[in-house]
This record gives sequence, structure tokens and C-alpha cells, in this order.
Amino acid sequence: MDFKNKRKTKGKYLKWVAIISAYTTILLSMLVIPGIEFIHSEGNNLFRIRLNGEEIGCVDTEEKAEELLWKARYQVSSTRDGFTFMDPKLELTGEEMMWGYVDDEQEVLSKMVEVLGNSIQATFRQAYTVKVKEYIVNLPQLEDVEKLFQAALAKYDEEGKFKVGIVHDPGREFSVFTTKVENSEAVSDNHESENSFLPEGGALSMLLHEDENEKPQEELSFDDYEYGLMDMDLVEDVEVVKTYLPAYQINTLEEAIDHLVTEQEVPVEYTIVSGDTLSEIALKVDIPMEQIVEMNSDKLDNVNTQIHVGDKLIITVPEPELSVARRETKCYEEIYDADTVYIDNNEWYTTQSVVRQQPSAGFRKIAVEEQFVNDNVIERNILKEELVQEAVALVVERGTKIPPTYIKPISGGRISSPFGYRTAPTKGATSYHKGCDWATPTGTSVRASCGGTVVKAGWGGGYGNVIFIDHADGRQTRYAHLSKVLVKVGQTVKQGDKIALSGSTGVSTGPHVHFEILIDGKQVDPLKYVSR
Repeated sequence: MDFKNKRKTKGKYLKWVAIISAYTTILLSMLVIPGIEFIHSEGNNLFRIRLNGEEIGCVDTEEKAEELLWKARYQVSSTRDGFTFMDPKLELTGEEMMWGYVDDEQEVLSKMVEVLGNSIQATFRQAYTVKVKEYIVNLPQLEDVEKLFQAALAKYDEEGKFKVGIVHDPGREFSVFTTKVENSEAVSDNHESENSFLPEGGALSMLLHEDENEKPQEELSFDDYEYGLMDMDLVEDVEVVKTYLPAYQINTLEEAIDHLVTEQEVPVEYTIVSGDTLSEIALKVDIPMEQIVEMNSDKLDNVNTQIHVGDKLIITVPEPELSVARRETKCYEEIYDADTVYIDNNEWYTTQSVVRQQPSAGFRKIAVEEQFVNDNVIERNILKEELVQEAVALVVERGTKIPPTYIKPISGGRISSPFGYRTAPTKGATSYHKGCDWATPTGTSVRASCGGTVVKAGWGGGYGNVIFIDHADGRQTRYAHLSKVLVKVGQTVKQGDKIALSGSTGVSTGPHVHFEILIDGKQVDPLKYVSR
């Protein structure tokens, strides 16, 4: 045997023994070192986790990664009130490995919780949305919703006789509620009667009520009526919906009461009726006359401005968004006025009226049932009345004929001098202008503002050429500074008939038409009576 070859073989043998020993050591280490697993080759068997773009760690199965994500989501949401909105993006990269290192599950879970906590988009809390007409408030608890509605009732129910319940709306989805107002005393009485030992019905009922049926109905005395608050309910349809909302959209109970229960100034339209004056309207609506004038500056110049039946005024009244209807029965003594008695006269215009009998107040004791919406009485029914002194009615004779209308006497023109006081008038003219002037070229057609009878046609001193026309309603119109008169005294004209041509006669600074309307012989502002 060659000695050299023998040593070489022996060296190779020792080298392979060392290699095998090293691999054996590694394999044994894999069995005892934590986190090192021997992985059998079955496709992807090591998964690297990225959550919302951040590296998290490694697990051995996809199922494990998803299980840890759900645990992380639960931990994050359980530490917050309400419903937490998250949009986690889980990315798994699979690899096939002979062996590999997997991270501790608790560490992976902790990293996921941290990433999800930093990426919360919004936390939604359970809430109840209350809709009244077009107004919406959101409250955190159903008890707060009840307190909101109870606050509306409490304004008129100091004794707390009526309670608001939140009940499921039978015509809507299960999560939609509405309100039910009940008399707590009546509910208690019904409960007791339903649980009584013997039901009141059939023959027993007949025996119990036999004497009552035989008794004739007697007139009730004042003491026989039940007084106080009898019924209550909310006027508007109410909708309550269970929902989830961001915290900033949820109102406090105080805010909700301020929005829905506290009175707000609401503009309403008031139509002037026969007999109205501005002072009487102010008393009716409890608003000072000056404030009414300010709210209607386009129609009223001051508190003395004349108003007309059918005209509409804007007034503001305090009303809450959530209105309460109630029925009350009261007994008291009062001074009262009899209803006004009107005698219609078909020969008079509606602008004419005469008082035929002055009124005097009466005194009576009454039991009365009143229907309210908030503080406004909408219906009043007298149940019993005992007169101490009978009232005397106001008797008014009034016209029924529609009065004539008035139109502007010319087409076009520019107002050069309105009705009222003026400064630096033309020499010889009064400082108080009793009509309205329209500047217009000489020769412009002047037409009758209203049909009637010509009572003056010709020269009128400072007026120059004038025409006076009497009208069927007792009023008179005057047209002055005319260049030519086209009608005669005694002539009947119709509204719109051509009666003259404009000019600048008399005391005048230039061609124009001076126009007056007289009521009871006194000039008034024509612009308040003509339709332009």
C-alpha cells in the first residue's frame, strides 16, 4: 500500500465526518432553539406580514395571520366607546423554506394593535336621531330622547301628569321609533282595573249600572266638572332612528332642548280684517306698533299710516320647533264682551260704517274647555255659564258694496314732488304739498282716475286750469296745471276716460300734472290709493 495515498483517503474521511457533524449539530439546534422550526416541503410555508404597508413579522400559516388580525381589531375596538371604523389592508408574502424563523405571536399581535390604533378612520357611537319636521338633533341615549320630549310637555304640565314614551313605529323598520303621550294616572288606573279580581262585564255589569241607567240626566253644576289639564300630545310627527354617528355630530340634551323646545322668532303673515287698526293689531299679537311698522317698512311709513281690509302684514311670533297641543278645563269669573252685531247695508260701500249701539261689558262665571297649541287658544267651548251682568253688544251698520278703484292719471312721467312737506317751493305755493306731481311734457293725456261726475272744470287760481271729479264713494279727485280741459261741469266720466291735456298753467315751475285725492274733504297721499 502506498503510504501517501492512504493519508489522503484518511484526510477525506475526516473532512466528511466534520461536515456531517456540523449539519447534525445544526439540526439538533433547530429542535431546541425557540422560533426555529423544521418545515416540511408542502408549498408556501412561511408568510411575511405587512399591515397597512408596515412590516409586522412572520407566521407559518395564512390562517394564523388572519386570526391575529381579528384579535387585534377586537382589542382596538374594545378600548373605545361605540363602533370603530377601520380599513385594515393585510398583505401576506408566502415562501417555501426548508426551515425558517417565525415571530412570537404576542409580539405580532402587539404590532398589529399599534398599527390599527394609528390608522383608525373614525369612531362611531351609538346614537338616536330625532327628526321633527325638517329639523334634526342627535342624542346619545334613548333616555335623553325621552327627557327632550318631556321638557316640551313640562312647560305646560307642572304637575307631571303626562309622560312621553318612545315606542316602535308599527309602520316602519324595527329601528325606527315614535312617541306616545299618556296620562300616568290613567295608565295606573287602567292597570289596577285590568288586575281586579272580578271583571266588570256581562250580568255583573248590568247589575252595577242598572240604577245609573234609570236615573234621568240632570244639569251639571260647576262642582260636577273635572278641572285641570285633561289631554296632551305633540303636534308634529316625530321620528326617532337608532344609528351610529361620529362623536362631533352628537348633541347634548341641553343643545337639543334649546333647538327644539325653546321658542324661536318665526315670521307669519297677518291679514287685516274689518275693524282692525294698527293699535288693535299690536294688542292682538302683543308686538309694539313701532316694531310692526319696522317689520313692514315697505307698506307702512309710520304708526299713523292707513291700513286696508285684505292687506297682509308680516309679524314675528315666538314658536318652538316642537309644538304641544293640550286640552284644559277651567272654572273662573270673567268680564266679557258680547260678539259685535253687524247690520249690512247694500247701498253703502265697504269703506262706510256707522256705530248704532255702543257696547258695555258683562260679568259671568263659566266652566270652559279650551284647546291650545303652545300658548295659543285655537278652540274654546263654554260648558256652563252663569250670568251676573249681561253684556251689551256693539252694533255696527256697514256697507257691502265694493268701493271704486283709482288709477294713475297719466302714463309714464316722473314724480317731481310727492305728497307732504317740501322745502323751497315755488313762490306763491304752499310748503305743504297736498297732492302728487308727475313731470311730463305739455300735451300728455290726462285720464280720470276713477269714474264719477265733473263738479269743476276751468280756471282755479294758483292751480291754473283744473278739473274736480266727485266719485260714488264720497271721495273727490283733482287735476291741476292743465293746458287744456276736455270736459264740462255735470258730465259723467268713466275710469280711464281722457279728460284733459297736461301743461304748466297757474303757479308752476314747468309742465307737469298735479293730482289730489280727497277723503271727507281732506287731501290724502294719492300714492296709497292708486294702483300703479
